Amino acid sequence: MSSLVTFKRGPWLALAALSLCQLMVALDATVINIALPAAQATLHFSTGNRQWLITAYALTFGSLLLLGGRLTDLWGRRNAVLIGLAGFAGASAWGGMATSFSALVTARAIQGAFGALLAPAALALVSVTFEEATERAKAFVIFGAVGASGAAIGLLLGGALTEWYSWRWCLYINLVFAGIAAIGTVAFVPSGNEHHDLKLDVVGTIIGSAGLFFLVYGLSHAESTSWTSSATWMSIMAGVILLGAFIRTQQSVATPLLPLGILLNRTRAGSHIALFVTSIGLFGVSLFLAYYLENIVHYTPLQTGLAFMPLVVAMGVSASVASARLLALVGPRPLIPTGLVLSAMGLVLFTRLPLQPNYSGHVLPGLLVLGLGIGLIFAPAVASATWGVRKSEAGAASAIVNATQNIGGSVGTALLNSLAVAVTAGVLQSIHNPNPRQVGLATLQGYSRAFWVAAGLFFVGAVVTFLMLDSGVPASNEVTLHTKGQG
Repeated sequence: MSSLVTFKRGPWLALAALSLCQLMVALDATVINIALPAAQATLHFSTGNRQWLITAYALTFGSLLLLGGRLTDLWGRRNAVLIGLAGFAGASAWGGMATSFSALVTARAIQGAFGALLAPAALALVSVTFEEATERAKAFVIFGAVGASGAAIGLLLGGALTEWYSWRWCLYINLVFAGIAAIGTVAFVPSGNEHHDLKLDVVGTIIGSAGLFFLVYGLSHAESTSWTSSATWMSIMAGVILLGAFIRTQQSVATPLLPLGILLNRTRAGSHIALFVTSIGLFGVSLFLAYYLENIVHYTPLQTGLAFMPLVVAMGVSASVASARLLALVGPRPLIPTGLVLSAMGLVLFTRLPLQPNYSGHVLPGLLVLGLGIGLIFAPAVASATWGVRKSEAGAASAIVNATQNIGGSVGTALLNSLAVAVTAGVLQSIHNPNPRQVGLATLQGYSRAFWVAAGLFFVGAVVTFLMLDSGVPASNEVTLHTKGQG
């Protein structure tokens, strides 16, 4: 009883702790990227193996999200957060002390596994804590902005830590984040939300996790090799077949790993589409702008991270000024499509990047417009994707949100990177012995084509979400449950 009273006095402090959990999971997808060359020099692994330090995290995180979401409902959301924090911190410490490539890859895989428990647990706690429309909107603005900016913050943090200290601190820093988040969770988040009547769908867990594993692996393989590779297509096909079988099994199970009713609501489905499209574009922008700034403009890792900060600031301003005030009044329909159109416009601005450095004229405007757009998308989409779900299914619903973003990021990285490489290669084939300037111009043509495709996806997403999303919001989660049901 005392913990509940304490929680009522400090829900916003609880939100701060949970947002820190989200930040830690989000930034770890990119914080290691800038540290890879330094880690390679220390541990003496091949350039071909560098990709596995990113892929190992993505594979375990993506494939175990549905299981992590259901374990959150089964064990209790606070318990799941604390277990996830402890495991993530332990894996980070092991990775920071790694003396071999195999130890570092294993640590990254374990990070992803515990992240797959931590991310849906933290989101589920936010979704069940803030039920009044205005407070819920503000809470998801904060939580969504933190998650959306995690990739950019990871680039900045990775650059700073690698340049000033050591690549190992890109892993050790998680001990600080996890410690603060654990203290806040124990102090301000109540226990006692376990659902012991739930049973774990073992068959569904195996099939669903295997399907996600093969899908994420196939997309990662496409990025590092090509879409024509047999391993790429076999993995993707295996993933699609297994996920199809998984959905069929979920229709007849008493306690499914994925309650399909969560996806049948139009607004929730539209929110997932928005998150999927936004993740494609955001990961693509992070990838190509980082390449552009480091390889063409020759920024240092720290300068590259700082260059992304206007994106984070613009997202925060857009989310706090627009989403926080308007979401509780007008609902997601006016906000999300507008954000998608703005984001598309920002991507179009990146299609004209020059060889010569001109940050204020060609990079900054795109970052600001894109940030303003994404700030209108993430908070409303995450809030709507978890709105009206039974509390016993909050973990599963939150896992779907994280899985949507994870797969969207994998699709974006693989699809856009493959497209850019193909365009660049096609241009260079027509040039005999290209000089460095010609190679740079060909590379920029590849980036430009990728930005155009990403912009097109955002425009299509704007139309689709405008047709699917509802206007207005219910007064509380309970109203949604009684008036709209689970479908």
